[in-house]
Amino acid sequence: MAGKTAAKKPEGRNSGGDADLLAFYRDMLLIRRFEERAGQLYGMGLIGGFCHLYIGQEAIAVGVEHARAKGDQVITAYRDHGHMLAAGMDPRGVMAELTGRAGGSSRGKGGSMHMFSPETGFYGGHGIVGAQVSLGTGLALANRNMGNGAVTFCYFGDGAANQGQVYESFNMAELWRLPIVFVIENNQYAMGTSIERASAETHLYKRGASFLIPGEEVDGMDVEIVAAAAKKAAAHARSGTGPYILEMKTYRYRGHSMSDPAKYRTREEVDEVRKTRDPIDHLAEHLEKQGVREDALKIIDAEVKAIVAEAVEFAKASPEPDPRELYTDVYGA
Repeated sequence: MAGKTAAKKPEGRNSGGDADLLAFYRDMLLIRRFEERAGQLYGMGLIGGFCHLYIGQEAIAVGVEHARAKGDQVITAYRDHGHMLAAGMDPRGVMAELTGRAGGSSRGKGGSMHMFSPETGFYGGHGIVGAQVSLGTGLALANRNMGNGAVTFCYFGDGAANQGQVYESFNMAELWRLPIVFVIENNQYAMGTSIERASAETHLYKRGASFLIPGEEVDGMDVEIVAAAAKKAAAHARSGTGPYILEMKTYRYRGHSMSDPAKYRTREEVDEVRKTRDPIDHLAEHLEKQGVREDALKIIDAEVKAIVAEAVEFAKASPEPDPRELYTDVYGA
């Protein structure tokens, strides 16, 4: 499986120089360090319920964010912490929400899978497999009707790619020329079954062909390539010509969730991807070749660790929600 994470690379690169690359590096490292601490807190019993970590897939959320314009929206599934941080949500609020505290972004009521931040254009965080695809298509419909020029970036995984509502959404999106980019994060195992065993067509970007939706396969382990592909897809959607599909070939290092021992793949397979395809190490090597000193990267790492440590302390210090919160934000007859 390790070799399958590398998709065909487009000609050239699309970055604004070292400043952009350093920002990419910092943002990916923030997600990595945040998720590592989240895993530790889960093991300590401070995070309850389900918890799906984004470790290994950081280049996708960070690269796509580079293509977002003001007013654009992001909607995703339950492996969402990386998307939240990339969208600009406060790490303190995200960590507090993970631990079910009142200082969380959803006041401790959403947990790992159900966070929202309309002010940053982040619309969840959805626990039902594939549900966000139809919701994201609805956001795009609203954008088209309002004529605001906004694009919706709708993420889903290779497992959700087999859900029926995905294809209903594809049909509507192309029929109505909706401004939406469907981003398939193909980490190759869905919940625990390899894509070869679950999908007749394993090139998921082709799934839009019968709806006349263009798409492409992208190396989701290279943040620069992700950013370039996302910029191209966003321009297509924003032009009024309809949706676009990006299949990001990626790999998660941890199990499907924290309760998954991931025995369906070998340790050697995971280690091979870490050694040869890690998105953060890959960018660090590129930066060093460009003349960025290793000391500068260590300083960024130290800064990121301090941010994450502050987020953990903020979460621990935040009180649990008042029991009366059970009766707020609830629809009643």
